Amino acid sequence: MAAKRGNQKIRDMVLSMAVIGAVVAGVYTVIPHDEKADPLKTVDYRVELSTAQRSAPYPILSPQGLPEGWRATSVTYRGNEGKAWHLGFLDPNKEYVGVEQSTNDPAKYVPKVTLSAKDTGKTEQAGGVTWQVWKGEKYDALVRTDKGATTVVTGTAPQARLVEMAAALKAKQPEPGQTGSQPSTPKAKPTEPKQD
Repeated sequence: MAAKRGNQKIRDMVLSMAVIGAVVAGVYTVIPHDEKADPLKTVDYRVELSTAQRSAPYPILSPQGLPEGWRATSVTYRGNEGKAWHLGFLDPNKEYVGVEQSTNDPAKYVPKVTLSAKDTGKTEQAGGVTWQVWKGEKYDALVRTDKGATTVVTGTAPQARLVEMAAALKAKQPEPGQTGSQPSTPKAKPTEPKQD
């Protein structure tokens, strides 16, 4: 009797598992999914950029004129944390490039945002200004301090991409569609005056 009851429990458990498996398989096939889809969505950072430009005590930088293939994926402005501006991108090869700015002490801020990169003592020209070259195990960076803020262009991308980003940085807000990373907004067509 006990053996029969034990066999019945095992059979019930197997049947329950089969039902659960069927439900999971059904849900998986019904819900649309694209395994090749990029999980990172492109962000439109114009609102945050405008807010940061009004709030920050230094010129907030954003790229202008980047070629197609660059995608903005993250943006933040933390006024209560050293007036910190962050803009994250993926380059055309899907390597990360971040633009970081802050009024925090550069000696602490730069190692923090570069994940402990070190100053190599070398420099690089980009966008008409001189940047310090930093190297790290995970991120490399270009660094400069100007007008009360430290600007860091950092990421996993090769130095040529960091230079490309640094050269594109400007303090003026870009027009919609000016970079390859922002959606363009259609402009209204001018209306022609009616002729009598």
